Amino acid sequence: MMRIRGVIGDWPVDLTVELDDSDWAKLGAQLQVSEAPEASPPAKSVSQDDALWNTTKELLRKAGQLSGPELLSQLEALTGSTGAGKRLLVRLRHSSEVKVTSGADSPVYSWIE
Repeated sequence: MMRIRGVIGDWPVDLTVELDDSDWAKLGAQLQVSEAPEASPPAKSVSQDDALWNTTKELLRKAGQLSGPELLSQLEALTGSTGAGKRLLVRLRHSSEVKVTSGADSPVYSWIE
């Protein structure tokens, strides 16, 4: 027996599904279910984060120096998100490979060779 609870829109859902052993076997065959190893965090997201971080550093390294707004604009285009771009700016600010100085109107990010 399996119980499913939740909502669909504003409607509450409370279902009970009863399956005997042969029904479970048929369902398992349809889904090609096998015993899975213990769940572990996906390695892909870590490597994607690393790739994004490396791309961000390379962007600043090639430019040599960028103003905060200009760099944020490029990081937003790279990530597709203002929030993700801002997180990368914070990470750059704390990187030993980057120097941040106060510009006339905004911070200036410089790559340290």
